Parts: sequence; C-alpha cells; structure tokens
Amino acid sequence: MDNIYVTPEHELLREQVARFIAREVEPYASSWEEAGCVPREVLRKMGDAGLLGLMYEEQYGGGEADALTNLVFAEALSQSTFGGFIITVLVHTDMASPHLFHAGNAAQKARYMPDVIAGKTITAVGITEPGAGSDVAGMRMTAKREGDEWVLNGTKMFITNGVHANLYFVAAKTGTARHDVSMFIVEKGTPGFTVGRALKKTGWLSSDTAELVFDNVRIPAGNLLGEQGKGFYSVMKNFQTERIALAAMAVGHCTQAIRMTLDYVRQRQAFGATLWDKQTIRQRIAMLDAKTRAARQFMYHCAWAVTQGRDIVQEVSMLKALTGELVNEVLQTCQQFHGGMGFIRETAIERLWRDARVLGIGGGATEVMLEEVAKRY
Repeated sequence: MDNIYVTPEHELLREQVARFIAREVEPYASSWEEAGCVPREVLRKMGDAGLLGLMYEEQYGGGEADALTNLVFAEALSQSTFGGFIITVLVHTDMASPHLFHAGNAAQKARYMPDVIAGKTITAVGITEPGAGSDVAGMRMTAKREGDEWVLNGTKMFITNGVHANLYFVAAKTGTARHDVSMFIVEKGTPGFTVGRALKKTGWLSSDTAELVFDNVRIPAGNLLGEQGKGFYSVMKNFQTERIALAAMAVGHCTQAIRMTLDYVRQRQAFGATLWDKQTIRQRIAMLDAKTRAARQFMYHCAWAVTQGRDIVQEVSMLKALTGELVNEVLQTCQQFHGGMGFIRETAIERLWRDARVLGIGGGATEVMLEEVAKRY
C-alpha cells in the first residue's frame, strides 16, 4: 500500500536493511537465541553500513535524518523474525544513545558519539528499578555530589543490553523533590558498578537483559548528562522516540506474521480443502490486516508530526497502547492458525508470538499509556 510519507530514499533504506537482515541475521540468529545476545561484530557491521546513527550529527558519522527516516529504519529492521535482535539495536539507536544526542555537551559527544555510531560502543539506558518502572519519578537510586565527583547508589532492573553494553545512561535522584532526577554517563568497568544478574526471559531470547547494581560508584562531575535536576524531562522527551520505535516493532511483527500465515493457510490441507477455503480463516486474517494497516498509517502520521515539532504525547501514547495490544491479538491468531506447528519452539511464528508479548508491557504498559491519553483530554 502506498504511503504518502515515504520517499524513494526511504525505500532504498528499507531495501538496504532487508538485505542486511537476510544476509547477516536470519541465517544465524537461532544460535544467538541460545547464547542470549547478539554478537558485537554484527552490530559493528551495522555501524559500518551507516545504520546506527541515522539521526545524529554528520561530524560524528551520523546521517542527520529526520524522524520519518528513523521510523522507516525501525520498521524495516522489525521485519526480522528475531525480536531479541531487533530490540538490541533499537535500544542502542532509539532508547539509549538519544540521551547523549539530546543532552550531551560538545566534549561528551566528541568522546563517545563516533564509536556509538560505528557500533564499537553499545549503549543501554538505566531508568527502570525493582519498584519503579513507568513511574519514573518514583525511582530510589541516588546520586550525591562529593567534590569533583558524583556518587551513585541503587539498583536498576530489566535493562536491555545491560549485560554486554559498554556505555550506560543512568537516571538517579539528585534531590528530594519528586521530579528531581538527573542523567549520568557511566562506563562499563567503573568500580562499584556491576551486573547483578542476567535475567532469563520468556521472549527476546537473543537480547541480554540485566539487573544493574551501583554501590558507591564514583564518576567524574563531567559525567552529568545535561542539566542537574532536568533528567526527568529528558526521559519524558525521549519516550516519544522510544514509543514510536516500539510501535514500529509491533507493526513489523504484525505484517510479518500475517504474511507468513497467509502462505501457510493457503497450502495447509484440512477436511478436503485448504484452510484458506474456510470463511472464518479468511475473514479473521482480513480484519487483522485492516487493523494493522490502519495502525501503520497512524504510526507514520505520528512520526511526521515529530518532524513538524508538534507536541503529540497523547497521540504517541495512543499509538503505543494500540500497537502493543494489536500485536498480541495478531500473533495469538496467527499462531492459532498454524495449529500444532505454532507451538513448536524454533518455528518463526512461535518465536514471534513469544516476542510480541512484552510489547504491551515494556516501554510503557498499555494501562499507563491509556492514562497518559486520558489526562490530556
């Protein structure tokens, strides 16, 4: 279907990403699921191809592209059947490193951004805690200024890329007020900063997820990212980019699952005919496709609105809630139509079904998103 927001250059990017996935990801990623992470050399290849810094400054190796181009990339990436690979990349490009892009000073960007864009330095963002997820202001981790250093204490939970990242952007309370949160740059290997444990998940198996522990972690005063006490607003600002990326992941899963299921039901025989010959099968797939296409157009409109500088927190919250629920409806149905094969580990449809579940939870649970919508009426 034609999309008024997509240009010929966007389609070239989509084709480039599709070739990369077909060549470097799909043939090998089953072993990554077993290993629990994406090999760093694959991410470096993405950096070499110019795919890890599309929106960043040209002087550091970035593409200076807009939000629509970034969405095209995220949607193309999400045609992979390995959600763990997709989220490993999207956390780096859309959820962690944007904090450096938006709030970093010239010295911080010069030091870190070239390797981030090249895929030599992989990033993670530490916001969620054992007792504070979408409620960012409820975090308990602290950062206290002592001379020329900040001292960090606390724990972060469910941190994607947390085990194998090199560079972390971490939120901590720097005062007693509810929104007095600041962001900090923490390098792997800093004394007192450890991976508490690698977390085993139901899905996203090729993505490493960790609990992070900060025990009197001392970092230079210059590692404050942005203004002191403004981190809450930095986190809120980046949620817009993050949630559009997660919507792209959901829509990508939907389109891929529908495509696979159409192929399957057209050849699967039952009771003397194909499953496609059953009216209920045809109609349910048609409705799921209609919902997916509608969500996709809304997603592109949101990305376009970002390029226009509009405040669309309500719309992006709607989009995240809508696509997070839709992808679970689509994958549940598509898996059902695959019958017993849909429940066999290592089949693509079973993997997509598992990986889809978290999209109604991570990056803002559906219920939280609907509250964000409702309080803006």
